[in-house]
Amino acid sequence: MTNRPDARAISLYDRFTHGELGRRDFLERLTLLAGSTAAATALLGALSNDYARAQIVAPDDKRLAIETVRYPGASGEISGLLARPKGAGKRPAVIVIHENRGLNPHIQDVTRRLAVSGFLAFGVDLLSPAGGTPADEDKAREMIAALDLEKTTRDLAEAVTFLMGHAESNESVGAVGFCWGGGMANRLAVASSDLKAAVAYYGQPLDAAEAAKVNAPLLLHYAGLDDRINAGVPAFEKALKEDGKEFEIEFYEGANHAFNNDTNPARYEKKAAALAWDRTIAFLESHLGAAVPPTR
Repeated sequence: MTNRPDARAISLYDRFTHGELGRRDFLERLTLLAGSTAAATALLGALSNDYARAQIVAPDDKRLAIETVRYPGASGEISGLLARPKGAGKRPAVIVIHENRGLNPHIQDVTRRLAVSGFLAFGVDLLSPAGGTPADEDKAREMIAALDLEKTTRDLAEAVTFLMGHAESNESVGAVGFCWGGGMANRLAVASSDLKAAVAYYGQPLDAAEAAKVNAPLLLHYAGLDDRINAGVPAFEKALKEDGKEFEIEFYEGANHAFNNDTNPARYEKKAAALAWDRTIAFLESHLGAAVPPTR
């Protein structure tokens, strides 16, 4: 990809978006790196998500039935985007767990992509009890940081139950999570004995004690350049092996954290994203049953 920001800027932005740096400190460091305030502003634009790109599957795609649904969770009423192919029939269900920006346009689009692939896809908004995902990403990150992780994990476990009981579900439920949501997918694999499969994109690894409690097969995608997350992977992998868990680990060399996010040109890696997606669909079908894509 041409015109990709300097790797130091990408790393700095990653630390900021994951709470290691405050906004003021981040902007000061970015300005020093860029050389001027104007250059830093331009660089920030290149590092940020462009949700105009989040239209791979249109919100009004005629092949899909799309609606907002709600279910009772441990934290209160939880809402989200439910998408599936039109027409009768039962199909495997997948919970899509968002990054630390909430159920933003990109994750909504990923939910629709899974529906086009033939799944009953539910993009959950784990910020529902706090009023829902805001448009302001900084505010969304603050809200995510304030969540009670134990309750939020139980919210996800209740989503498994909700989808198992859906009229169009074959009662096999999996989960796909990205970044913060990848870590939550790992946690959900511990919390729910009904979950049939979990896919974590560059998610926070579990510690050895939690890895021993994993109930579902795991597919773990990691970016080769993601030193922050990758530091915990060897111990996670060792624990999974020692406890005889079913899992697959895939590394994508030369890729940055968030390589699947095609609304972020600074970090998106088309080849890695396509390969990871194909592996994800195959993994989900192998554990949940064959998906049924729309016929028109």
